[in-house]
Amino acid sequence: MDYKLPSELKYTPTHEWVRVENSLIVTGISDYAQHQLGDIVYIELPELGAIFDKGNVIEEIESVKAVSEFLMPLSGEIIEVNEKLANNPELVNSSPYGDGWFVKIKISDPKELEKLLSLDDYQEVIKKDEK
Repeated sequence: MDYKLPSELKYTPTHEWVRVENSLIVTGISDYAQHQLGDIVYIELPELGAIFDKGNVIEEIESVKAVSEFLMPLSGEIIEVNEKLANNPELVNSSPYGDGWFVKIKISDPKELEKLLSLDDYQEVIKKDEK
C-alpha cells in the first residue's frame, strides 16, 4: 500500500512523525500508523506544561481495532495540544500531518533530533512491519 510519508518530516521506529516549526516540534502519528489502527474514536491528550522524556507514553489512542500508546518522540515540555481531537479524533485518519497533529513540544535536547529517522529509514521500518 502507498502511504503518504512527507520527506521533510522525521520519524520514529514507533511511527510518530516530527516537524520542526520555528523553535517548536509538532508531532503526531504517521499515515501508516493511522491505517494500522483503523478508525480512531478517542484520543487522551496530555496536560499543557507536562514534561516528558523521549520514549515516555504521553497519550492513548483508541480505535475500533485497539488501544495504542503515543510515545514522546523527543524529550521536552508540552506547549500546545490539539484540542480539536477531543471532539474530532477522526482528524488523525483524514489528515495525520495536518489537522490531525497531536502536540507541540519545546524540546529540551536538540541533539535528539539527529537520532530520528529519515524517510528512507522509516520506509525500511514499515517494510519490516508488513512482513
